[in-house]
Amino acid sequence: MAEDTADALACLEAPLRADGFAFVPAGAMRALLGQQAVADWASFAASWNRLGLDRYMADGGRYRRRRHATFAITAEGIRRKKHQPHYQSRDYNELNGGIERWFRAIEPEMGSHPALLAILRLMHRIVTDLSEPANQPDVWHTEVHQFRIEALENSPGQPTPEGLHRDGVDWVMVIMVRRENVMSGETSIHDLQRTLLGGFMLDQPLDTAVVNDNRVYHGVTAVRPLDPARPAYRDVLVVTFRHQ
Repeated sequence: MAEDTADALACLEAPLRADGFAFVPAGAMRALLGQQAVADWASFAASWNRLGLDRYMADGGRYRRRRHATFAITAEGIRRKKHQPHYQSRDYNELNGGIERWFRAIEPEMGSHPALLAILRLMHRIVTDLSEPANQPDVWHTEVHQFRIEALENSPGQPTPEGLHRDGVDWVMVIMVRRENVMSGETSIHDLQRTLLGGFMLDQPLDTAVVNDNRVYHGVTAVRPLDPARPAYRDVLVVTFRHQ
């Protein structure tokens, strides 16, 4: 690993170890992923134009589009699993939890895109570095979600409609893909007593948040259009790791 990449990794892992969360600006994230991985970022980002409507929103909202995939990740490599539903208990998602939710699968070429594979390898390195050896699973169960949150003049988009929450996994990474004609969408991090620890905005493509889901809650404020006459949306990639 190059020295500047090692420095960027150390700068990410230090606050994650101390506080349970880290904000990684786009420049540092680009260095961590490597130029080859992000050379064709445009084609990866364009796939967010081909997501399916999330029809499971218990609030009746039609503002969220998504695709989903699962992977098994070990020190030996990355294997995509057979398509399966996404499930969260109502302990973690009071709004939409308690049922199996089947979403469109992430497209095969996006599931093997250099950008996504680099992101998964980076996340595996982080969770390996920060997990106690005795708690290291042989296989990490990894879920990948492509999200688009759309906003209208009289109907703001809700990136986290369940409110302040934990995901019921071990680690979460959220990567900004694109913000188009939206305001707000601020991330806040809270401890297990729900005391505010910090906040930031994922603004530029590749701005990233990483959280230890066992230690902190997170939430994102609603997004609203800057110009109601134009399409307005917030695209992110969410990657979760948990013990298989």
